[in-house]
Amino acid sequence: MKKRLIFIISVFFAFISCSHQQTEKKEQVIDTIPVMVMQIQKCNRLYTAEAHVHKIITHDDQLNLKGSLFKKDFNIHVPGSNRKVAIPMDATLKAYVDFSGFSAKNVNRQGDKIEIILPDPKVILTSSKINHEGVRQFVSLTRKNYSDAELSQFEQQGRESIIRDIPNLDILEQACQSAANTLIPMLQDMGFAEENIKISFRKKFTFNDLKTLLDKTTIEKNH
Repeated sequence: MKKRLIFIISVFFAFISCSHQQTEKKEQVIDTIPVMVMQIQKCNRLYTAEAHVHKIITHDDQLNLKGSLFKKDFNIHVPGSNRKVAIPMDATLKAYVDFSGFSAKNVNRQGDKIEIILPDPKVILTSSKINHEGVRQFVSLTRKNYSDAELSQFEQQGRESIIRDIPNLDILEQACQSAANTLIPMLQDMGFAEENIKISFRKKFTFNDLKTLLDKTTIEKNH
């Protein structure tokens, strides 16, 4: 009888101990997410990728003679009035991820597996510069060289073209990978195995997303 009583008491205390451990474990699981969010928020604005773009901007035009004759409109190219220009341009793009608004909504945890949905990246065109020595103009004798105002306008068109190409560059993929290289060691310190960590953006960004991706407030213009 005494042995049976001792056994029952042992089972009782073992159950209490197990329940206590499970409670502690559960509390640790619950507490992990807020701690993780706080740690990731400390990353603030993380510049994660940089791309250098070399582009040749080309433009050509020809004088046209327009008018009306016998109530019929005409538009005739004027022979020998061609102009062409090639403008070499270098630009630097930088991408960053701003973690200041990072929250538990960006975290999806399933047991020992965790997925981090990164905030949408921002891209800055930090500089653009024309290689003036490399500018080549081909102008017919009847035409004048391109003016500085026209060349400046072509440069602006080149900048816009580079911006439109952002989704086709690998800078967004680089930004994601670089952010992962920063966050994965942090998550490993919290006990997650690298193979159980997934870090990604919420979607694959396209040309239609440019308005939200481009940080226009910090664009510098270097000529």
